[in-house]
Amino acid sequence: MLKSGSTTLGVPLTIYDFSSLVIDALCDESGETGEENAVACFYFDSAAHKEQSAMSVLGALLKQVVSSLEKIPKEITVAFRKHKKFIGGRELQLSEIVKMLGSLSSKKRTFLCLDALDECAASDRAKVLLSLKDIIKISPTTRVFLTGRPYVGDEVGKHFLGGTALVTISPRTGEIIRYIHTKLAESTGWGEMDSKLEAEIMKKIPETVSEM
Repeated sequence: MLKSGSTTLGVPLTIYDFSSLVIDALCDESGETGEENAVACFYFDSAAHKEQSAMSVLGALLKQVVSSLEKIPKEITVAFRKHKKFIGGRELQLSEIVKMLGSLSSKKRTFLCLDALDECAASDRAKVLLSLKDIIKISPTTRVFLTGRPYVGDEVGKHFLGGTALVTISPRTGEIIRYIHTKLAESTGWGEMDSKLEAEIMKKIPETVSEM
């Protein structure tokens, strides 16, 4: 379980680090046990809302799950061929992608990991959560791992009543100071920084860090 204030080698881990560790652990577990697990992930970015619609997010997850299979299922091939028949081609609908993901996830143990859900546009975030809920209805063994700011936990809880485990991770001042020290020591411009600027950095940043 991820615990508040967890660190590695004395340096605090960011939420992005935690997501990467979880995803790596799931992939490693699949290789060590020989069990054919499918691990699909998506990292949200607030600067790329237009490229991160619910359709593109679920489509990216579907692509990763399909790539984990030795052979593309006939149902996927048929669906894409059907849409190609339209003039200029036609994209799959969100409901179709959800149905495919649910079907494929029911064939093997599947983990869907989405990082920084709070950076997804609110309207698309609701669609993503509803889609994940529908996927789990089709494939109850599918597991979902989400990270985001605290308020996202309430949204997730409303969509998955009684089916979530929430872990709160927040920074501690001492860990932040050690982290800044480490980064300053790694900086190539360290020799150009005077003691006054260093002291100001060490004072200001810990004071302004939020509880993200």
